[in-house]
Amino acid sequence: MSGRGITWTFAGAMTCLSFCAEGCKPDQPAQAVPVGSYIQPDAPPTYVSPRGESKHGLSFTDITEQAGIDFQHVTGAFGEKWMPETMGGGAAFLDYDGDEHPDILFVNSSYWPEHEPDGKKPTGRLYRSRGDGTFDDVSESTGISGISCYGMGPAIADFDGDGDPDVYITAVGRNTLLRNDAGVFVDVTDQAGVGFGIGDGQASDWEWSTGAAWVDHDRDGDLDLFVANYVQWTPQTDIWTTLDGKSKSYATPQRYEGASCLLFRNNGDGAFTDVTKQAGVHNSQGKSLGVVTDDFNDDGWPDIVVTNDTQPNFLYVSNQDGTFTDQALSLGVAYDENGLARAGMGVTVADVAGDGRRAIAIGNFSGEPVSLYTQTPAKLFVDRAGPARLTKPTDNVLTFGLLFADMNLDGYDDLLAANGHIEPEIEHVKKEWTFAQPPQLFLNNRAAQFVDIGAEIGEAFPRPMVARALATADIDGDGDLDVLFSANGGKPRLLRNDLSEKANVVRVRLIGRGKNRDAVGARLRAVIGDHTVSRYVTTGGSYLSQSELTATMGLGAAEKIDRLDIRWPDGAEQSFSDVAANREYLVEQGQGVAASKPLSRSVP
Repeated sequence: MSGRGITWTFAGAMTCLSFCAEGCKPDQPAQAVPVGSYIQPDAPPTYVSPRGESKHGLSFTDITEQAGIDFQHVTGAFGEKWMPETMGGGAAFLDYDGDEHPDILFVNSSYWPEHEPDGKKPTGRLYRSRGDGTFDDVSESTGISGISCYGMGPAIADFDGDGDPDVYITAVGRNTLLRNDAGVFVDVTDQAGVGFGIGDGQASDWEWSTGAAWVDHDRDGDLDLFVANYVQWTPQTDIWTTLDGKSKSYATPQRYEGASCLLFRNNGDGAFTDVTKQAGVHNSQGKSLGVVTDDFNDDGWPDIVVTNDTQPNFLYVSNQDGTFTDQALSLGVAYDENGLARAGMGVTVADVAGDGRRAIAIGNFSGEPVSLYTQTPAKLFVDRAGPARLTKPTDNVLTFGLLFADMNLDGYDDLLAANGHIEPEIEHVKKEWTFAQPPQLFLNNRAAQFVDIGAEIGEAFPRPMVARALATADIDGDGDLDVLFSANGGKPRLLRNDLSEKANVVRVRLIGRGKNRDAVGARLRAVIGDHTVSRYVTTGGSYLSQSELTATMGLGAAEKIDRLDIRWPDGAEQSFSDVAANREYLVEQGQGVAASKPLSRSVP
């Protein structure tokens, strides 16, 4: 392969699904349909594999212990049921040392002041990948073990353009920015000015931040920082609430005032300026949890989706000058189909049909199924969760982490869900709801529907847990995506994807020009025969999570990408043809393919 292009082809015919129905005989009277049968859905859709078989080939193995992951999330709960205790537990994949193997970062919460059982403060942990699916705990040597806060989640990117990823940790109280100095993390929060926001002109001394994302909102070449804030809660303002009229329960956000999200502009010198109001994203009515970026109108400027808990969601559309307009209401993502605000948690975006239109999936509270806001030709959004078969299986769970990913490498994004309630005693007042809940995997059947296969993919995957964060990465170099779940007040779960279906794949890692080395905001489109796979390089997403930034594009039975188009964050474009399958490519802006290596997966 030359530095100018990549090449590959689509071999193998796509199979299609055929349905047969027996027609009604004209001489027979119509039979009444019992009400109980009428409201039941018809037979579940059948999944079509790349070779026309009815199997998906997916199975997952819990390798947490054998991989060397030994982390315990601490909530600090001491009987008072303070609201943040049930919300935390962030996690991320990152390559902190630049060896091209994804490492794992866990964000920990902490004990509350005067309630430390042994005087020690819990900290996050960083696990360095050995490249074979096992990890070493490097928390001490990297400085991660020296950072203690009531942490929520991470947002990771190279904000200073020196070639290694830096870490921002959201928290209750004060956020933390850790600069990566050759594999050692240094707290630069104060000099960067991103510990608290300015708000209405007064510097804050206490915030509860949740999701965050790095984004070049003004397209000046370096990465800015968008931070979601939840509610105005402090230990001193905690409100007593109850589910049974007797004992205290964890509060819901209706009891507290909201808080505005924040936008910090990167000054290019290690410091940031709070431009929340100037950029048009100040809204104190928000009770924000999830944030993800994408370019919904394909104008080359990043837009921002924010989920709100019991408040309308935000969709900040770029005005192409560093400012935004919230178009959630006019575009159809602010409320549900009944005009009500849901309790939005995690968020993820993908082109699930391969037609260039984006779908925004949002995890919601128990009793509120997952939302699937799907773009129409007019660029409006309609919630298609019902027709997509997502409503019934997600109604009784509480979904925090939510992520589109092509788990079986057929070229169509599937949907993963991390579930778990906030109230340990919920079963006492709502029998059909549970505290620990099974994670879910919905397979995209290529017919605008998702099939729940969680019970079919190994004993480890559907085991109930109080899950929060959800992220994916290829931890063992075989091309398919492995899954990480964090647990609130518990141990995480690292699941290896043992995909037996011999689908092909291409992985692409981008290096941008200038300080945006991660190429955050780049768009990749791979044409594979008559199908298109699209990827957008974004940080954040899901819930308190970050997946690897390398783009994974499943090819099914095809043996190459016919054409790969890359639109870089500054608008520059590059195209490659005939990109061979089962390799990972490093592409530098303006230079072409800098390197490639084979993936370890077996091929047909």
